[in-house]
Amino acid sequence: MTNRKLAEIVRRANPVTLPVSATVQQACRMMRDHRIGAIVVTEDDGRLAGLFTGRDAVGRVVAEALDPVTTTLGAVMTAQPDTLKPNATAIEALRMMQDGGYRHLPLMDGGKIAGIVSQGDFCGLERARLDEETGFWEIL
Repeated sequence: MTNRKLAEIVRRANPVTLPVSATVQQACRMMRDHRIGAIVVTEDDGRLAGLFTGRDAVGRVVAEALDPVTTTLGAVMTAQPDTLKPNATAIEALRMMQDGGYRHLPLMDGGKIAGIVSQGDFCGLERARLDEETGFWEIL
């Protein structure tokens, strides 16, 4: 169970995307309407440009008193986020998210956006294994 490939886990093989020119307000409305915590931000040609999350909205927009109606995603997104391939394992993704301190991870397959996973997509066994590994390394 803990060696599942991300392709088996991903709930959003076609994640919600917006271009870098979209506004924060548009992104927040899409996240609300789709009940998701992140938007994959793309260049005009469809390549991954970044990720915009609820944390970005709070930390980079609201906290800085920026106008969500005029602020573009390109100005406040997490640019060049870490990515994994869909054939990576669940534990690899969880480890990467824990080490990086983030909750969403785009999946890329040959330069194409193949999906997105979030921490909530993983089962208890996978999280327990990560906790076990983390505890092991803290002892060493």
